[in-house]
Amino acid sequence: MNRRAAIKSIAGTGLALASGIAASQAEQGQFPVPPDTGATRLAQDESFWREVATYYDRTEGIINLEHGYWGKMAKPVLEVYQRATAMVNAQNSYYARKQYGADMMRSTARVADALGVNADEIVLTRNATEAIHALLLNYQGLQAGDSILFADIDYPSFQSTMRWLEANRGVKAVQLTVPNRASQSEMLQLYRQAFEDYPSLKLALLTHASNQQGMVLPIEQIAQLAGEHQVDVVCDCAQSWGLLNFQLPQLAVNWAGFNLHKWIGSPVGVGALYMRRGTLHKVAPYPGELDPENTSVARRVHPATSNFAANLAIPAALDFHQAIGAANKEARLRYLRGLWTNEAENMSHIEVLGGGDEAAWSGLASFRLRGKNSGADVRELQQRLEHDFGIFTVARYALNSGACIRITPQVFTSENEIATLVEAMRRLA
Repeated sequence: MNRRAAIKSIAGTGLALASGIAASQAEQGQFPVPPDTGATRLAQDESFWREVATYYDRTEGIINLEHGYWGKMAKPVLEVYQRATAMVNAQNSYYARKQYGADMMRSTARVADALGVNADEIVLTRNATEAIHALLLNYQGLQAGDSILFADIDYPSFQSTMRWLEANRGVKAVQLTVPNRASQSEMLQLYRQAFEDYPSLKLALLTHASNQQGMVLPIEQIAQLAGEHQVDVVCDCAQSWGLLNFQLPQLAVNWAGFNLHKWIGSPVGVGALYMRRGTLHKVAPYPGELDPENTSVARRVHPATSNFAANLAIPAALDFHQAIGAANKEARLRYLRGLWTNEAENMSHIEVLGGGDEAAWSGLASFRLRGKNSGADVRELQQRLEHDFGIFTVARYALNSGACIRITPQVFTSENEIATLVEAMRRLA
């Protein structure tokens, strides 16, 4: 089966669920690649990625380099989602009450399998924020006088949540400032020092890949340090799953939150919460939910009425993601990042933000004009890129060093589009 046929088959058979709409095609295997071509070499094969791009509808009228908000569905996934939406609309509560539970369990099992964990350790949520808030707000291990740890590279909403815990639980919130070009060894030392300096720490928020500038933390090593100091860890994987090629056991964390609607390519409104078996007693059930034996991760959230069709499309999204290959996606996105950051590093008027070594890089990164880091400066820069050069980006404001412009390509972004960005950056001088 050729590449196009393998992917198109997903649209025809993307949901082997109780609904009977279609069947999962994980058995179709990986996207075929030329013999002896590894991910690094394939990342530079523009003809391959042009073919991948044909499975996505293009954004008209602009070069869109803001794909960190949510991920565009591939056409086969969109087709499955549309059929599922029509079925749910037609079958209504009869389907929801009679068959959806079994379908949701199958989608949950697919997520767990892709992450390398047990199905009873995963519950579907509407987004990573819902998952992470459930962990932070219902964590049972805090008493007055304890400390909690977070960093300026964390998601702004979660930084605010940590401040809320400080104001309402009588704990001390400790914020780290991560250097803009920190290597993973420097990050590890920063967190090691924090664990030593604050013996009252009980809870730490760790972000796998920062939504501010794409920096990748050495989660496994930091989590091991945290365990040595009896500090519980909440891991934010909202931006990392699908951006990076990993499975959850590699991170060595007990709790994590994910988005599937970013780099996995599901419909908007799909996330997941992971809680390792044997750790649920430390996080209370959602208010009003009961779990006396502390065995149900599903009792830690209460999504209520959700988008049934979005959850039904999860297998198709995972099929498409896995057909291209997680390693191939990461390599392509890192390659596109390098096309512009390598040029920008030699522009005296540009400051690039992101990891200081290759292990700390991801496919997204940020920049700003040197010496212009205020919110107003960066908003003006975003407008110049959009209106003068036809490039859509987004400003980020949470870093202690100041605001920046985030550049987030996708697998369908072309080398020519990145070249247009590079030329625009030169002309910003």
